[in-house]
Amino acid sequence: MTTNQSRFLIALLLTIIIATFSSQVFAQVPARFYWHNLAGGKAVPVIGMSMSGNANPVDPSHFVVPDASFNATVMIVGFAQSLPVVGRSATIAILVPTGRLSGELILDGQLTNVNTNGFGDPMIEFDINLIGPKVIKSIPDLIRYEPGFSLDLVVDVAIPIGNYDNSLSLNIGQNRWYGRFASPIVWQIGPWIPNRRTTFELIPSLWVFGDNTDFVGSTLSTDPMFELEAHLTRNFNKDLWGSLDFTWTTGGKASLDRFAGEKLNMMGAGFTLGYHLDDNLEFTIGYLTSVNDDAPTDLRMDNFKISMVFGWHPLIEGIKRLESK
Repeated sequence: MTTNQSRFLIALLLTIIIATFSSQVFAQVPARFYWHNLAGGKAVPVIGMSMSGNANPVDPSHFVVPDASFNATVMIVGFAQSLPVVGRSATIAILVPTGRLSGELILDGQLTNVNTNGFGDPMIEFDINLIGPKVIKSIPDLIRYEPGFSLDLVVDVAIPIGNYDNSLSLNIGQNRWYGRFASPIVWQIGPWIPNRRTTFELIPSLWVFGDNTDFVGSTLSTDPMFELEAHLTRNFNKDLWGSLDFTWTTGGKASLDRFAGEKLNMMGAGFTLGYHLDDNLEFTIGYLTSVNDDAPTDLRMDNFKISMVFGWHPLIEGIKRLESK
């Protein structure tokens, strides 16, 4: 194998590893998250977010509190591993959030400030490809990899062990089980050339929530929530790529004891930019905001995110060590 060939393989593999593990964060999934890579790849994402709106920013049910204002500074650390399952590409990942939340809301006619911090509920995700290229097991498979038209099945489960205070209406832990079922679609547009890769991606998801039976003395229930995300992504050169992002959320009507709220109907738009700093490290920034939030009961949200993802594969790291000798 020549030096140029090995460098191409390293760049190709790490592009897919880092794109694959750009890291899901709560309800918004980054562009290029569901590309697949050589089985055995690993990644560690570190994500920082600044979020605001009229719902708890770290609660994916988006429980709207009219006339309230919430802010969150959150860091998320995770680990992901790709593996073969019955001849298909699969990924298992875990994400653990920690951070600080603050809010202003009116209780009993009085303006009240709420603050909390700590660890949130860890989330485990399992993703398996159903339609598309078979599992990538070797260097030749990697060279031939193109997503074409791919469809996955995803299951997420959040474990309710995060910090929770039943006397507060704002918590980083949600004190209930929740998760989602999703069918991500990646549709390759045009030739798979490193500096011109283009994809259109759709992620339909159904979120389901258990009851929080100790929400400030009441029971908080949430109906199932449907979410549709869309991303149009494009490489500007071999290291820099961008995405136009759109999301639509509906359903998820919340109830406190016998008092029911309104179902959600939120549309959001934003962008993502990603840059490969070296063979193992990618830096991304992204922004998403709601666009139909005029009424007090409409979901209002802003999310600014910065992430760094370190990805590697033992086979490729071995090639790099041989080259350095």
